[in-house]
Amino acid sequence: MKPLQGILVLTLEQAVAAPYVSSRLADAGARVIKIERPEGDFARHYDHVVHGESAYFVWLNRGKESLIADIKNPDDVALLHRILRKADVFIQNLAPGAVARLGLDGTTLRARYPRLITCDISGYGEDNAYRDAKAYDMIVQAEVGLASITGSPEAPGRVGVSVADIAAGMSAETAILRALIARERTGKGMGVSVSLFSALADWMAVPLLHHDYAGKAPSRVGLMHPSIAPYAAFPCKDGEIVIAVQNEREWKRFCADVLGQEDLATDPRFDSNVARVANRSALDAVIAGVLRGLDYAVAARLLERAGIAYGRVNSVAAFSQHPALRRMTVDTPSGPVSLPAYPACSSEGEAAPGPVPALGAHNCSIREEFAE
Repeated sequence: MKPLQGILVLTLEQAVAAPYVSSRLADAGARVIKIERPEGDFARHYDHVVHGESAYFVWLNRGKESLIADIKNPDDVALLHRILRKADVFIQNLAPGAVARLGLDGTTLRARYPRLITCDISGYGEDNAYRDAKAYDMIVQAEVGLASITGSPEAPGRVGVSVADIAAGMSAETAILRALIARERTGKGMGVSVSLFSALADWMAVPLLHHDYAGKAPSRVGLMHPSIAPYAAFPCKDGEIVIAVQNEREWKRFCADVLGQEDLATDPRFDSNVARVANRSALDAVIAGVLRGLDYAVAARLLERAGIAYGRVNSVAAFSQHPALRRMTVDTPSGPVSLPAYPACSSEGEAAPGPVPALGAHNCSIREEFAE
């Protein structure tokens, strides 16, 4: 039996953040009914790279039921309310103000259905001047300052996956699970809300603390850590290797066993992490001078013997063949797809994920089940 078996979730969702939440609840056994407009969630049409299906949609909509409904049609709104009478969770990430205009906002719904847990996902939250602004992942990455610390020294960059949406989805999933536990104790539902901005702001805590208390946020440094050294990518003869030295004990071993320069550990320019960061250019020149003359395999053996963390700068093609990559198979309307497996492993094992629904695949069964 899956942990959330028996929990009914209704979603008015699109794109990434809310579908992320509901897909994880479905993985845990919840029944998720996804309301879609006649043309479908617009994420269905981002691309057609997976047997003709969208990569984003396949990733985030497994295990759900698809119901086409017009939320401006009184008959379809009545159907939603019949579902909500039995639902445990309602999730929405429509445009600002959309659900309130339809009487489907959390406050109204919880007054009508006291055990219901409502989850609103927005761009910037409801209590600030940005409340009505549209927000998408790259816009939020820019607004929250993430782009200013990502990329090369020459230009800011976008993190290559939708981290604002994913952060919001992860935060919302946690909040819903907390609310379900609280309802077991109190018998009452509650409203939870998450914004893309606030979720990513939490991830920006360390750069913010550097700015607020040291007067300077980390600068863009490419593929290296802004406040730990050496923690960066260095060229070998046949590729790049990432090295991470985390403490002074490791630093001494690194100097002696990898660089072959034991005295470097006590050089005043490098004898503490603060000193190494301040003198990073000189430090990196010494390390690069050694590693660029070694094959990756030789460098890796030296680092492993010294107990120093390292990794290869892989392409997505190499990641696809990585020994640590766990996969699962998900059925889609166009055929089975291999996806990364759910990150958390259970001692009880994991049940197979549900299929990705075709648009409106469950229209008849849901309308019959929730008929007047």
